[in-house]
Amino acid sequence: MGNLVVGLVPHPTKSVRDSVDILCGWKARGDAAGGHVRLVAQVADESRMQGGVELIDEQEFRDTVDVVVALGGDGTMLGAMRLVSERPVPVLGVNYGNVGFLVEVEPHELPAALERLAAEDFSLEPHHAVEVVHTASGTENRFLAFNDVSMARRPGEGVVTADLVLDGTPYGYYKADAIVVATSAGSTAYNYAAGGPILSPAVAATLITPVAPMSGIDRSVVLGPLEQLRFQIGRGTHSAALEVDGRVVADVSDGCVVSMSLRPEAGQVIRLDAGRHATKGRLKLSLLDLPLREDQLLELVPSDVRAKFKARTAHRRGAAGAEATEVLSPTPPA
Repeated sequence: MGNLVVGLVPHPTKSVRDSVDILCGWKARGDAAGGHVRLVAQVADESRMQGGVELIDEQEFRDTVDVVVALGGDGTMLGAMRLVSERPVPVLGVNYGNVGFLVEVEPHELPAALERLAAEDFSLEPHHAVEVVHTASGTENRFLAFNDVSMARRPGEGVVTADLVLDGTPYGYYKADAIVVATSAGSTAYNYAAGGPILSPAVAATLITPVAPMSGIDRSVVLGPLEQLRFQIGRGTHSAALEVDGRVVADVSDGCVVSMSLRPEAGQVIRLDAGRHATKGRLKLSLLDLPLREDQLLELVPSDVRAKFKARTAHRRGAAGAEATEVLSPTPPA
């Protein structure tokens, strides 16, 4: 095992204590066997970490970790990848989310996954990202998106209008409720919901899809890895939201410029069984196309599987409720 620094990135609200306990036990076994495992987390997570986890600041986290374990859903996984994008170390996802296209390991599978990690029995899946430069009133702000970037209208604030410029050459214009720019891995998210195509994660490309287009370019455009794109925001756009991987990071209005380019292999995801993960991803996509809620989908599976799912969901909700009660309950007087 050697000397391994493992960084933890937990979901901001969900209870992940069981997985942290497993990681602390794995660390103790590693120390006993002569291999040193150091578990670290950011200071911001202090209230949710156990004694076996060291608390360090964000810069030290980026500089020192050898691998990151993200305890959450796809959003937590994306946040972990952005956090270490300056030095893209491998990220292992443990699923505490709902759909989970990026994460591969379920919480009960974590012990076996850690043994595979220690034995270096895994593959690495590279992930491309979109680098974003937002310019407004002479001020530049930079962001990184592993899934997608969108410029979306806010209710009552008009539409999004923008001229698209590729490598310095005008290409056309958009007038729509939103414009989505996705990586190939992110093509299954907002782009897919807007009717855009799915690209293989192996393809280094960016994909532009308008949402509810009114005029101008009204279908998806796929661009190569070296093409530089720029959106010049036009009249009629009032305080639209610039979203990066689902987070609102800035306002977009008339006169703004939003430039984007692809950064190949900006992140690495640990895959224990790439074929099984791909199969599960295709199944999840097919289920999303069904006009059914989760409780209605459960009626389609065998009763024993349905019972196990309901028991696991009840356990998670109970654990989360217990943690919330512990945090909110006043400390009894001495």
